[in-house]
Amino acid sequence: MEATHQATSKLPRVFYRLAAGDALNMYGSQLDLVALSLFAYEAAGNALGTAGYLVLRLGGGLVGGLVAGRLVARLERRRLMTGCALAQALALVVVALVPASMRIPVLYPLALVLGGAAAVASVALRTSIPEMVGAERRARANSLMASCRSTAMVLGFASAGVVVAWAGFRAALLIDAASFVLFGALVIRLPLPTRAAPAEEPATQPEEPAPASGKRGPRWQALVVLRAAPVVGAMAGIRLLDAFGSAAHNISLPVFANLSSPDNPAALLGTFWATWAIGNLGAQQLVSRFMLRRGIEPGERGFALGTCLMSACFILVFTDLPTPLFLLVAIGAGLGDGFTEISYTTRIQALADERRGEAFGILASAENVGMGTGMLLSGSLLAVVSPLTVVGVSHAVPIVLALAFLVLVARTRRR
Repeated sequence: MEATHQATSKLPRVFYRLAAGDALNMYGSQLDLVALSLFAYEAAGNALGTAGYLVLRLGGGLVGGLVAGRLVARLERRRLMTGCALAQALALVVVALVPASMRIPVLYPLALVLGGAAAVASVALRTSIPEMVGAERRARANSLMASCRSTAMVLGFASAGVVVAWAGFRAALLIDAASFVLFGALVIRLPLPTRAAPAEEPATQPEEPAPASGKRGPRWQALVVLRAAPVVGAMAGIRLLDAFGSAAHNISLPVFANLSSPDNPAALLGTFWATWAIGNLGAQQLVSRFMLRRGIEPGERGFALGTCLMSACFILVFTDLPTPLFLLVAIGAGLGDGFTEISYTTRIQALADERRGEAFGILASAENVGMGTGMLLSGSLLAVVSPLTVVGVSHAVPIVLALAFLVLVARTRRR
C-alpha cells in the first residue's frame, strides 16, 4: 500500500512549469523544422536542399547522442541544458538574418548545431528527471512530459504553415529562437536537483590502485553500459528500427493523403495528427490514472506491447479504411506511441545516475540513425512501390523484434 501511495504522490509544483517550458520548446522545434525545411527547399531550388538539411540535422543528433553521456556526467546539467537552448536560439537568429546569398553556406553547418544541441539537451533532461521528482515519481513525470510534448508537436506542425505564410520565414525562426531563450531562462533558475547526491565516503580510504576498468577512456563507456544492462542494447535496437518506421510513415503520409483525398489532402493529414494526439494524451491518462494508482510501473513489457500496438496501427492507417476505423487506428497509433515513450524512458531512468546519461545517449543516437536512413530509403522506395508497402515492411520488423524481446523478458523473469 505504501508503494502505491508513493507511486501516485504528486509531482513538485515547479516541475509543471518545466513541463510547460519543454512543451514550448517542442512547439518551437516543430515550427522551425517545417520553416527550415521549406527555407532549404527555396534556397537550393530543389528537393535535395530539404533532404540535405534534414540529413545533416539528424547527423548532428547522432553525434550529440554519442557525446551526451559524457557531457551530462561531467557538466552541471542546468547550465548544459541552458547552453544547448541558447545555441539553438543563436543558430536560428543567424539563419533568419543572414543575406540570401549566404543562406545555403550558413544553413547546413547550423543544421548540425541544431540537431546536436537538441540531442544533448534531451539526454540531460531525461537523465535529471529522477533526481528532480524522486525515483518513485519518474513514471508520472515522464507521462506528463510526453503528453505536453506530443500536444506541442501537433500544434507546431499544424500552425507552422499558417505562421510561415502569414509572417514569413524570418518571423517564424525568430519566434522559435525566443522559445529556446525562454526555456533556457526557466531551466537555469529551476530550484530542483539535477544530479544524484554523492555517496558518503568511508572515514578511511585504503590507498589501493584503481581497477583496470576505471582506466578505460570515455569511448568505452557505451560498451560498459550495454554490458551492465543488456536490455538497454535490445531497446536501442528496437528504437532504431522503430525510428526507421517512423520516417517511413512520416514521408508516406503526404503521398497517401494526396492519393486518398486529392481534393483536400491537408485536411486528411490534419485530422490524422489531431486524432493521433488524442491517443497520445490517452496514454498519459492510462499510465497516471490506472497503472500508477495500482502500483504498476511501465517497463520492458510496456515498451514491447506499446511498440507492437503503434506499428500495427500505423500499417493499418494506409489500408484505405472507412473514416470511423481510420480514426480508431489513429488513436491506437498515438496511444502506442505515447505508452512506448513513457515505458522506455521510465525503464532507462531506473539505471544509476552515472549510467543513465550514456544509456539515453545510445538511444538518441539509435533513433537518429534510424530516422536518417529511413528518410533516405523510404523516399527512394516511394518512387516505385506504394505507401502501404513501404510502411508495412518498415513497421513489421520492429513488431517482430518487440515480440521476441517480450518473450525474452518473460523467460528471464521466469528463471
